[in-house]
Amino acid sequence: MNNKQKAIQGGKWMTTSTVISTVFQFIQIAILARLLEPTDFGIVSVSTMLISFFSMFTNLGFNNSIIYKQEKNIGTLSSLYFLNLFLGLVIFIIVLSCAPFIADFYNEPRLKDIIRVASLFFLIVYFGQIYSILMQKELQFKKLALIDIVGSSIGIVTTITFAYSGFKEYSLIYGQLSMQVFKTLSQICLGRSLFMPKLHYKYLEIKEHLKFGVYNLGDGIVGFLQSNSDNFLIGSMLGVKALGYYTLASQLAVFPMTRLNPIVLQVAYPIIAKMKENASEVKKAYLKILDFLSYCNIPLLGGLYITSDSVVPLIYGAGWEPTISLIKILVLVSLFMCLAQPLFTLAFSKGKPNLLFYLNICTLVIKIPLIYFLGKMAQSSGVAWAFVISTFLNLTINFFLVHSMIGSFLLPFLKNILKTFLFTALMIICVYLYKTFIGSQGIIHLLMQIFIGGTVFISLTLSYKFTLSDIRELRKKS
Repeated sequence: MNNKQKAIQGGKWMTTSTVISTVFQFIQIAILARLLEPTDFGIVSVSTMLISFFSMFTNLGFNNSIIYKQEKNIGTLSSLYFLNLFLGLVIFIIVLSCAPFIADFYNEPRLKDIIRVASLFFLIVYFGQIYSILMQKELQFKKLALIDIVGSSIGIVTTITFAYSGFKEYSLIYGQLSMQVFKTLSQICLGRSLFMPKLHYKYLEIKEHLKFGVYNLGDGIVGFLQSNSDNFLIGSMLGVKALGYYTLASQLAVFPMTRLNPIVLQVAYPIIAKMKENASEVKKAYLKILDFLSYCNIPLLGGLYITSDSVVPLIYGAGWEPTISLIKILVLVSLFMCLAQPLFTLAFSKGKPNLLFYLNICTLVIKIPLIYFLGKMAQSSGVAWAFVISTFLNLTINFFLVHSMIGSFLLPFLKNILKTFLFTALMIICVYLYKTFIGSQGIIHLLMQIFIGGTVFISLTLSYKFTLSDIRELRKKS
C-alpha cells in the first residue's frame, strides 16, 4: 500500500474515531450541564488551561521534528524518551507547587485540590507519547483511532459515573485521567514494535531535534497565550462563573474545527513532509486541504449559528442561555481558525516552524489589549469580539506567509470557497424561514431545522460542486 492509500485509509479511521468521540463528548456535556453549575465548568477550565500550558514544555517541541526528520535511530529516540520523562516529572512538581497561588489568584479555594489532582496527568501521558508520534510517522492511523475510540468511551463512563455520585468538578478530572491511563498503556502495547527504549542518553544525538523544537516550543507557548488569553482574562476579570458560560460557548462554537481539522492535518503532515521537495505537489496538497476543511466546517458553523437558540435550551437545559449570544460570535473565530490552520503543514514540512512563532507573537500583541479594553466595555461579549478581530488579522498575515512559501494561491482558493459560502447562506435562509413561520423550540423543530439545512446544502453540493458519479469515482479510488 502506497503513502496515498495509507493516507486515505488513515483519514477514514481518524474520521470514524472523531465522529464517535464527538458524539460521546456531546452526550457527556449534555448530561453534565444538568448536573454541574457554570462555576464547576469554570474551575475545570482553569485547571485544563494550566495543564495544557505546561504540557508544551515537557516535549520541547520534538514531536514534529521526529516526523520531519523521519527519525529511526533507537539511540536518539531513547534519549528523547528519557528526557521527556524527566521533564514530565519536573513539570508535575512545579504544577503541584503552583496550585495554592493559582487558587488565590482566581479567589477560588476549590482550585487548589483540583489542580493537584489534575497534575497527575504529567506522570502518565509522556510514557506513551513517543509511541503515538512514531505510529503517526508510519501512518498507522487505524491503531491511533482505535485507541482514541476506546479511551473516549472509558473517559465518558468514568466522568458520568463520578458526576452522578456527587463528585462535581472532580468528575471531569477523573474522567480525563482514566482516559489518559488507557491511552498511554495502549500506545506502549501497540507501538512497541516501532520502538523499545534502551538505557541510553546522549545530548549530541538529540541536539538537532531540540534545535528544531525551539521555535516549535516557542510557537506553542505564544500560540497558547494568544488562544487562551480570552479565558484567562475572563476568569480573572469576571470570575469563574462567567468563564463557565464562555467555556461552554467556546466548546460548541469551535468544536467542529477542533475535531475535524486535526484529522486532516494529522494525516496530511507526514505525507507532505515526504513530498517537501516537490513545490507544485505541496501547493496542490495545501489547496486541497484548505478546500476540504472549509467545505466541511463552514456549513457546520453556519448551522450552529442559526440553530444555537434551539440547541442550547434543549440539550443543556435551563440556566445556560447566556451562552447563545457568545456562540453566535465565536463561530466567526472558528471559521478564521479553520482557514488558518493548514499553514501548520506547510511550515513544518518545509522546516520553518519559526514562521508560526512570529505569527503568534503578532497576534498576541494585538489580541491582549483588544480583550482587555473590549472586555471592560462589554464583558464576555466584548472578549468574544476581540477574539474575532485578532483571529481575522492572524488569518490575513497567515495567507501572506503561505504566498511566500508556495506562490499565488488566493484565486483558486476563493473560487472554491465561494460556492461553499453561497450554499451555507442559502441553507441559513431556509432554516431561518422555518423558525420564523413554523417554530424553533423543541426536539421536533430542531430536527426539522437540521433536516432542512442538511437537505439544502447537500442538494446544492450535488448540483453545483460534486456529482454522484464524482463521489462514486472517488470511492473507487479510495
